[in-house]
Amino acid sequence: MQYNKKSVEDIDVAGKKVIVRCDFNVPQDDNGNITDDKRIRASLETINYLLSHNAAVILCSHLGRPKGEVNMKYSLAPVAKRLSELLGQEVKLAKDVVGEDAKKLASEVQPGHAVLLENVRFEKGETKNDAALAKAMADMAEIYVNDAFGTAHRAHASTAGIADYLPAVCGFLIKKEISIMGKALSDPARPFVAILGGAKVSDKIGVIENLLEKVDTLLIGGGMANTFLAAQGHKMGKSLVEDDKIALAKELLAKAKARKVKLLLPVDLVMAETFAADASHKVEKVAKLDQKYMALDIGPATSTLYQDALQDAKMIVWNGPMGVFEMDAFCKGTEAVAQAVAKSRAMSIVGGGDSVAAIEKLGLAKKITHISTGGGASLEYLEGKVLPGVAALDDVRRKIVAGNWKMHKNVDEAVELAEDIVSDTNGTLNEVVVFPPFTALESVAEAIDGKHVGYGAQDLHWEDEGAYTGAVSGKMIADICAEYVLIGHSERRTMFGDNEVAVAKKMRAAYRNGLKPMLCVGENAQERAEGKTSRKISMQLKSALKGITPDEAEVLVVAYEPLWAIGSGQAATAKDAQEVCLLIRNKLEKLFSADIARKVRVLYGGSVNAKNAADFAISGIDGVLVGGASLDAQAFSAIARSI
Repeated sequence: MQYNKKSVEDIDVAGKKVIVRCDFNVPQDDNGNITDDKRIRASLETINYLLSHNAAVILCSHLGRPKGEVNMKYSLAPVAKRLSELLGQEVKLAKDVVGEDAKKLASEVQPGHAVLLENVRFEKGETKNDAALAKAMADMAEIYVNDAFGTAHRAHASTAGIADYLPAVCGFLIKKEISIMGKALSDPARPFVAILGGAKVSDKIGVIENLLEKVDTLLIGGGMANTFLAAQGHKMGKSLVEDDKIALAKELLAKAKARKVKLLLPVDLVMAETFAADASHKVEKVAKLDQKYMALDIGPATSTLYQDALQDAKMIVWNGPMGVFEMDAFCKGTEAVAQAVAKSRAMSIVGGGDSVAAIEKLGLAKKITHISTGGGASLEYLEGKVLPGVAALDDVRRKIVAGNWKMHKNVDEAVELAEDIVSDTNGTLNEVVVFPPFTALESVAEAIDGKHVGYGAQDLHWEDEGAYTGAVSGKMIADICAEYVLIGHSERRTMFGDNEVAVAKKMRAAYRNGLKPMLCVGENAQERAEGKTSRKISMQLKSALKGITPDEAEVLVVAYEPLWAIGSGQAATAKDAQEVCLLIRNKLEKLFSADIARKVRVLYGGSVNAKNAADFAISGIDGVLVGGASLDAQAFSAIARSI
């Protein structure tokens, strides 16, 4: 499951009341003092962003399990105190969640300041996702932000229900989780190695099954390895074995073999006489285990085996310890794996309490690409389950990666290229569109119709039929099921004399025939040097969109295509492209409405290639229009995956 959700950066928060679901479920001592403020600190990036962008912030969270009753043992008062210290301003705590005091504080909080509601689990309706509670919380704000990844797997009133009533986006913490973990699972670098540990196979059946569809190598340790070893016929003595899961373990082993996944199990184990920190213990080979003892850690030979398997990995996902990590005598396997993950050059993702604890205990956190903040949530994400707290958020505009093949490729070459692009871009969330030459359009359409790659025409005539020798009409293009058509491309404007009148007529012809126009606009070098970019593009948009209805405009795509960048190898900087794309959106808002302006996708085009494409994956740019680099399936697919 990969999500494509709006974040706080995709919405205007200035002057708005914003309610933010955080994860302030922090550990405390017997006196109510916070012993670890890591979760509070993790929320600061989102909170500070909102405050600095002049939002009035209403924070909420759970703490512990008060079971729907007011229990001051679980009050968020210590959190409010610590937040005040970290933010450098007082964060007032409401006496309730949706009562009079909460409503009062929420109504009074000013832009640039924050208040905190009391523990949401003091309300009986929270864990039941009560609609009335969600509505009452929503009524205090104008925008909802969820930044509590640790509770995103729960459909509660404050994590999912509230999103039914407000524009709903994610904070930076959730954005990081879903972007990194989502990409790892949907488009992993290879070799992809997963490490799973923990006590029971039953806890991670779904995770194992999902990962077997994706990984090249799977390493299994911890108590769950015992069940797999038993499935292979090994006698495990007093070790924890789930007898009712042995048949399942056999099925999973067979599945791994069938999918050519290298599934590694321990070859030696640290065996203990009893389950105790000071128990007598010894290292034994799996084939000759003392039946009076129990396995509490992987052995040194297994540690070496697993370290070797991780050495050349390009992607690593790790969840669960290799042994009873809490006991010093049985933590060495987990520590060996932690060291190997840290030393690797792979993109590494670590989740699960003991795995993370091992990383932090050894001082290796800075060497890990991403440490997940959600225990249960990260497990369910790895399992491929939908996370309600994320799914409820608003989707971002789907990005477009479009390839204009211009006057290249004969029919056979075009079909082959299209088929390769279909294969190489499989799994991307971006919309991929190709524009073959007219001679190949129908053949490409037949070859890839029904696949995830769309196709369109490079131009059209403004009339549907008539005595226009050599022209191709929108009616003809629609007849072969093309979805898009390029209009106003720089080469049509500069080489073939397409003026603003012609572009406008072609726009109307596209809509008349049910085609989605991809309108190209842009300034030349002289206009740019003279500071006329804004004036030129505003004129082009106004002229091209005259007479176009708001309903028609919803499917419009605009490509900012500076003439000085076309075929020159000189791309605009990401900042410059972003500024012009935002200018285009502002103009669309004036021509239609803010809602239409949000729906229209604005692309950048001009010397985009596999090396610079990722630079344009920023807020305000909804994709790219690619020329020469689209003629190579590998390069074009790399662009599609980097945006």
